[in-house]
Amino acid sequence: MKPKEIQDLIDFIAKSELDEVHIETDEFKIKVRKSVRQKVVGVANTVAQQVQPPVAPVAAQVPSADGVATPAEADNGYITIKAPMIGTFYRSANPESDVFVNVGDTIGQGNTVCIIEAMKLFNEIESEISGTIVKILVDNASPVEYDQPLFLVDPA
Repeated sequence: MKPKEIQDLIDFIAKSELDEVHIETDEFKIKVRKSVRQKVVGVANTVAQQVQPPVAPVAAQVPSADGVATPAEADNGYITIKAPMIGTFYRSANPESDVFVNVGDTIGQGNTVCIIEAMKLFNEIESEISGTIVKILVDNASPVEYDQPLFLVDPA
């Protein structure tokens, strides 16, 4: 790789939302990182959303304070951790590692709950809340959409 190509790569990363790029060939390895260590923080909302297969009956709707109907699980006071990006959801850092969280685990603010891989970059998703994992809404190695519910957390 020529110095001009390396500089173009660095400029591209600086202008993009990418934090890190790894390129490896038989001749060289290059790793470019935008910052020392930046983690993506999961989005937590106070209204839980229930994910159901298309053939399942619609969840009972409960009116909220602002008059908008929400899924019945919101009545339990659960908080949803949602995907902050599009990508592939992973429950562990690699197939040989233990999962980050299981149902019943207590998490704190800043704890890693999963990884979302997007464009060959593995982004650790941290919890913005403390509580107990009540439900994992996505299967391991499944694609996720932006703002898709990943976990239900009991903040109590």
